[in-house]
Amino acid sequence: MISVFGSANMDLVAFVPVAPKRGETVTGHRFRTVPGGKGANQAIAAARAGGEVAFLGAVGDDGFGAEMRTALAEAGVEVHGLRQVPGPSGIAHIVVDDEGGNSIIVVPGANGTITGPSGEDLAAIAGSRALLLQLELPMEAVVAGAQAGTVSGVPVYLTPAPAQQLPDELLDAVTVIVPNEHEAAAITGVTRPEDAMEALLDRVEEVVITLGSEGALYGSRSGSRLRVPAVKVEAVDTTAAGDTFVGALAVARTEGMDVPGALRFASVAAALSVRREGASTSMPTRREIEDTLG
Repeated sequence: MISVFGSANMDLVAFVPVAPKRGETVTGHRFRTVPGGKGANQAIAAARAGGEVAFLGAVGDDGFGAEMRTALAEAGVEVHGLRQVPGPSGIAHIVVDDEGGNSIIVVPGANGTITGPSGEDLAAIAGSRALLLQLELPMEAVVAGAQAGTVSGVPVYLTPAPAQQLPDELLDAVTVIVPNEHEAAAITGVTRPEDAMEALLDRVEEVVITLGSEGALYGSRSGSRLRVPAVKVEAVDTTAAGDTFVGALAVARTEGMDVPGALRFASVAAALSVRREGASTSMPTRREIEDTLG
């Protein structure tokens, strides 16, 4: 079982030729609502990649909350740990341009009410083979989740997004940190990804830095260093590529794939996701990933 302790947002997605500048109004092509949030995205990505997944988080008592619960369940994610709280669910306002780039505004809603894992969450984490965390919950909740994983001997994967300075107590509890190159630079103050990776390895056992169309870097304290090339595709929407990568990586590692194989598996999953619009709706199935791997 892979547990994901994180955010669930309804994505409000506007598709535009070019993203508006400050003070500018542009006319969009289309608008969609798509279940998302970095936590829910990673849970759905892992489930579609073949993992057994439980989601731990919160939604509001509004229509968006009900839709997100249904979307997770239909993707094969266990949702007994998805609590309902009074008030609105989290939302993300996403602008996607014709080159597949995006900009995102997140309003936490129900996600902001979580201060830590519940008793049921702790039991789920303790019975897991991996715990996935992100930074769309309050920091105290993320730290408590990571520490719960460490106490139980569960590998803790952290996606440090949205990028911010990370407290020592969080990094001390993380097994694998998976930032993109911009997040790695923001955390370490080092621009070159290879140097940022070395800085992160001073604190975390394993580091994977995703580089978009340039692939991914991997390093471990044991001395391993790898660079995995990206699968070349025409990007339509990059919104959930990073979450797809992490979800697929966790599945591959928990199944016992070696590091190079797991990184290739995750890279293919991420590449397939950018060929389709949306976040959770873009994530590939296990069969699609394996067919591409050949």
